Amino acid sequence: MNIQDLLSATRVKFNLEASNKEDVINELIEILHADGKLTDKAKYKEAVLRREKEFSTGIGMGIAIPHAKDSSVKEAALTFGISRTGIDYEALDGTAAHLFFLIAVPADSNDVHLKVLSYISRKLMHQEVRDKLLSAATYEDVLAAFEA
Repeated sequence: MNIQDLLSATRVKFNLEASNKEDVINELIEILHADGKLTDKAKYKEAVLRREKEFSTGIGMGIAIPHAKDSSVKEAALTFGISRTGIDYEALDGTAAHLFFLIAVPADSNDVHLKVLSYISRKLMHQEVRDKLLSAATYEDVLAAFEA
């Protein structure tokens, strides 16, 4: 999988303004919507929050990967954001999240979101990748982190 197939420079934010879980979801969805990937951001937000109620997507190690399949998504896309201060995302290990990846896929997608989730999770298991993402200042820095 190539991260560039899903992520673009227009869907990366290096200084998220949110201070809580719902606000960070809103901020990431707004980026996705502004880039033309959603037909209905409120409907997509409902899908993300429904998924969060099942189980928090705060996976620990400072990472959260909210995601949802929904008919409001035009095409599979990824949004990445960094919170410098950290946000309580109800992570499994109790740590604040700094790195956020929002995965959006159309409702009729087979297992695209699972493949993306698996790919990102495998990469983020490595401290070197997380460190490079935390210090990223450009879209190219983000791409380079995934090549590590």
